[in-house]
Amino acid sequence: MRISFYYNGEFGKKVIGNIVNSSTFCTSCGDLCDHCRELKRSHADSIVDIYEFPDDLPEFIDDPFDHIPKNVGECDLLIAMDLHPDIFSVLPEIAANAKAKAVIAPVEVPKLAPAGLVQQVKEKLESAGIDCEFPKPFCSLTKTGKALIDEFVDMGFGRPLLRIGIDPDRRIFSHVQVLRDAPCGSTWYVAKKLRWTDIEDYKEIVSGAHHAYPCTASMDKDTQLKDTILHEAGYIIRGSVEEASGFKKE
Repeated sequence: MRISFYYNGEFGKKVIGNIVNSSTFCTSCGDLCDHCRELKRSHADSIVDIYEFPDDLPEFIDDPFDHIPKNVGECDLLIAMDLHPDIFSVLPEIAANAKAKAVIAPVEVPKLAPAGLVQQVKEKLESAGIDCEFPKPFCSLTKTGKALIDEFVDMGFGRPLLRIGIDPDRRIFSHVQVLRDAPCGSTWYVAKKLRWTDIEDYKEIVSGAHHAYPCTASMDKDTQLKDTILHEAGYIIRGSVEEASGFKKE
């Protein structure tokens, strides 16, 4: 599968870095790094195009195509992250020019992708026969029945999926394996922090690790979630830990 990335900001850099999985990508553990990600596969060979939009775009853009590269690389899946709203509005045209068959445009910052605009873009993409998903946040993405989007999830990115072992005598997490990673890469960090800790403390440990990675989702309240997207991401990873541990969700 050929993947193109159009993005602005740190979140996009993290997602691309996680998919490439270079040796310098994750520095969260500092001197305590045990190179846990070395066995994680790099998907750099799937990336055909990367374009980062500048930070100094005007507040209102009269013609978005003035800021879009003229030579758009062809791809199967286009992933768009934290785009200026006026650029986001022409995402169907960008996807069509790239001959993309599917688009994933995660919503991490509510003001960049308000619900009404997302719905308009969704309808245009679907009317052009392009599959699309707008996960809020990106780590909420699961299989949809849409072939290319499901293939991306099968590559190991989306809603975190873990395999967890517990020592019943010592009441600690004895084993934490990442089966599917949050697209930003935070699941590996959470997993490392959880190992060999008391199971009674899992909520604080998961929350602390998720914030310290750090999660870059917005702290602005989202009208649909009725909470911040960062908090929603925190609930998702905690839920994944509870599911893998057999804990009852509260």
